Amino acid sequence: MKAKSFVVLCFLLLTLFAFNQKQESKNDLTLWYNTPSKEWTDALPLGNGRLAAMVYGGVEKDRIQFNEETLWTGEPREYARQGAAQYLPELRKLLAEGKQKEAEKLAQEHFMSLKSNEDGDQGAWVEKVKALQKQPASPAQPKFNDSQWKEMTLPTEQGWESTDIAGMEGMDGAVWFRTTFELPKKWKGKDLKLELGRIRDEDFTFVNGELVGTTTGIGNHRRYVIPAKLLKKGKNQIAVQVLNYFDKGGIIGHKFGNIPLSIYSEGDPEPEKNLIPLNTKPWKYWIQDDMPPAVPAFQASYQAFGDLWLDFKGHENASNYRRELDIQQAISRTTYTANGVEFTREYFASAPNQVVAVHLKASKPGQITFETSLSSPHKRSSTRKIDAQTLGLSLQVKSGALRGESFLNAKTKGGKITVTDDKITITGADEATLYLTAGTNFVRFDDVSGNPEEVCRQALRTVQNATYEQVKTEHVKEYQGYFNTLTFHTPHTANADLPTNERIAKFSTSSDPSMVPLYLQYGRYLLISSSRPGTHPANIQGIWNDMLVPPWGSKYTTNINVEMIYWPAEPLNLSPMHEPLFDMVDELAERGKVTAKAHYNARGWVMHHNTDLWRGTAPINSSNHGVWVGGGAWLSHHLWDRYEYTQDKEFLKERAYPVMKGAAEFFVDFLVEDPKTGWLISTPSNSPENGGLVAGPTMDHQLVRSLFQKTIAASEALDTDAAFRNKLKEMWPKIAPNQIGKHRQLQEWLQDIDDPDNKHRHVSHLWGMHPGNDITWQKNPDMMKAAKQSLLMRGDEGTGWSLAWKLNFWSRFLDGDHAYKMVNMLIHPAAKGGGSYPNLFDAHPPFQIDGNMGGAVGIAEMLVQSHDGAIDILPALPKALPEGEIKGIRARGGYELNLKWANGQLQNLEVTSLAGNKCVVRYGGKTISFDTQKGKTYKLNKELKQI
Repeated sequence: MKAKSFVVLCFLLLTLFAFNQKQESKNDLTLWYNTPSKEWTDALPLGNGRLAAMVYGGVEKDRIQFNEETLWTGEPREYARQGAAQYLPELRKLLAEGKQKEAEKLAQEHFMSLKSNEDGDQGAWVEKVKALQKQPASPAQPKFNDSQWKEMTLPTEQGWESTDIAGMEGMDGAVWFRTTFELPKKWKGKDLKLELGRIRDEDFTFVNGELVGTTTGIGNHRRYVIPAKLLKKGKNQIAVQVLNYFDKGGIIGHKFGNIPLSIYSEGDPEPEKNLIPLNTKPWKYWIQDDMPPAVPAFQASYQAFGDLWLDFKGHENASNYRRELDIQQAISRTTYTANGVEFTREYFASAPNQVVAVHLKASKPGQITFETSLSSPHKRSSTRKIDAQTLGLSLQVKSGALRGESFLNAKTKGGKITVTDDKITITGADEATLYLTAGTNFVRFDDVSGNPEEVCRQALRTVQNATYEQVKTEHVKEYQGYFNTLTFHTPHTANADLPTNERIAKFSTSSDPSMVPLYLQYGRYLLISSSRPGTHPANIQGIWNDMLVPPWGSKYTTNINVEMIYWPAEPLNLSPMHEPLFDMVDELAERGKVTAKAHYNARGWVMHHNTDLWRGTAPINSSNHGVWVGGGAWLSHHLWDRYEYTQDKEFLKERAYPVMKGAAEFFVDFLVEDPKTGWLISTPSNSPENGGLVAGPTMDHQLVRSLFQKTIAASEALDTDAAFRNKLKEMWPKIAPNQIGKHRQLQEWLQDIDDPDNKHRHVSHLWGMHPGNDITWQKNPDMMKAAKQSLLMRGDEGTGWSLAWKLNFWSRFLDGDHAYKMVNMLIHPAAKGGGSYPNLFDAHPPFQIDGNMGGAVGIAEMLVQSHDGAIDILPALPKALPEGEIKGIRARGGYELNLKWANGQLQNLEVTSLAGNKCVVRYGGKTISFDTQKGKTYKLNKELKQI
């Protein structure tokens, strides 16, 4: 009997252990929270590469904000400015003479990209809206009746678009604001100052019916004098007419300083102590005209599509609340108990079926009752009944060629479905499933003839005869085909059981090693979710965006951000996710040929620092940072990386080499000899976003030298283009070399002018040591030391993506503990600097996805590096990660690795050869090499001996 009891006890213990192990593994790959989302950056992201959703997980009212990757502003058009090349010699001459401002002025006037609507005229519209100022019933007049106006709290720092007020998202036009203040007796007879801070874009400000000031531009603070003669005893009226032409609008207040929107006595030495605040009560506002003419724009912006709403009655007093994102299955869940019933919602974005699915079930039959509806921030949008189970949403982008359709289809087990033109009502069901899809008329950057309604219908046809479980199973199978190629584990501590927002808050001050694999795997999750084969590449926000005027247009910035997004693709075993970037590069190469000819009279193709859905390649924004020619060179390295990791010669021949050759051809024609040094230099260009327009930025020379060398290697591997190869061999040694400056730093420019106190977020001149291999410990240790000095001068602080790049730098410097310091700074509550939002989105701030990806690959660089002639094992392992195991990480030369370490030391290593090359491994001061056979796995012990 005792033996039987012992066996039962052992069985129970083993079962409990297995259960705990399963739960531990689940927690390690799950983000979870015990409260619903309040902000967009609290919500949980889903995506299938084309469709994106942000799940709020509300109890009484749930919101799923959604996107479709091709909904942008703009239309097919030409970006290159024909004839710009005639100004190139003068630009180079001015820069050679040290006349930077003159060169920037010339470039701004004659060298930048064409804008959309360049011939548009806003004058008539401005005069029309201004005419109201002089009418007897003008809102400027103190006796004007504004009792029917709505209210808005000012300032709105991120523009009136950031408010929750319906109709303000994407709003441009003329808006009036009114408020009052009581004149203190002590100010009688005194002139006053009216502090309004910054206003976007133009204002006409009245006090008691008289104009006291008008200013144009966000950079000019509004600080107007109110003459004493305009003031009266008691209540005084302020009225401000704001004209916003594009982007964010409204009274946005001060960027710096301690004086809020206010009134104070002119000449008061301490106005902050005696002012009358104007930000403590709402202002009245009225939209006069929301249809200004389209403003000329260099490039287009990615757009929010809409919102799916779920409304529940009687769920007010819910308990046992939890929402989560299981990144191992790419499924979000919301669970809670209300009125004795357990409710569960599951959400996922299916790639096989091209739908966002929402499944609702309850612990008791007949308990699923709710209303669901669709809405959109686009002014030209409407909903309609499609059929007895489907609601439709139609929209048209403002001042653009694209229109969109979204269908919401409902299925239930039991209960009743009722569809009207504005909602679907489900009553008394046991279970319900919603399938949401969306599409636009975009086909290609030069074709908008698509049928968005058919896109929706086709997606719904794929789920018409399928059960929810079948759709879910196919989704998980397809997703895990990518995600399960790599696993990563470190010890599980008590903090791993906390809600994710609490883990983020405590990460830098307590032990939570399993947060590191979660962060790496979350980066992989985001890349899979935003970049599937056949879709467009992830933009600066992936495919998640809730705005019509998103930061930086939510475009593709190619002077660091887009490339960083794709850094994990090869080393973190997600090579198929690279395909959308390659597709875009093909299109940029096509468009970039026109720009190369028009702006530089050069062969090949060129890409500047930004592009959009319509694949603009010409310089944009301001000439002091927009004229940067390195985009094509950097993007070409991604194709070479694919080849280095996979050794796929067919890919090299058909895909990579033609693009690389075209980029190299451009620089063969573009580089010129510096008259002072005789070196070949890049001019005009800039060190991204730092230092203005210059001749000879270091980053350009690293990029071009590396591009030439890789193109030579590709030509040799393919045994093609010998003459062109020889031309590159002749030129690359003449390119301006890396230089060590007077502060022992790697110079950022041709001249030794680096400022040791410059803390700029970009550290572009270190490109050569990451992601490039122009500078390595094996090749040139003195230059590595100079690069390290440059990074020390820049400091650790930075925006989210900047922190991620610095993490990679410190990993390449083989300083694991400093690299881990950057991990601590990345996984830290977002404030004014970089960090993480509650949903682990990277904070620039605001949200940018690049830091997530850069952080993921930076962690991988601590464990494996393969850029310096060998596979380096645990080259920058921090003391904070003494134990762990990673399987599926990849290395250049065509290798897949599994490795395990303990007490800070390698325990075992498995190397699978994907190409049959000779393998070189370095660890602990020891280097070994061995021949391999394709498909064979080689096992090594901690001394690197084969076992």
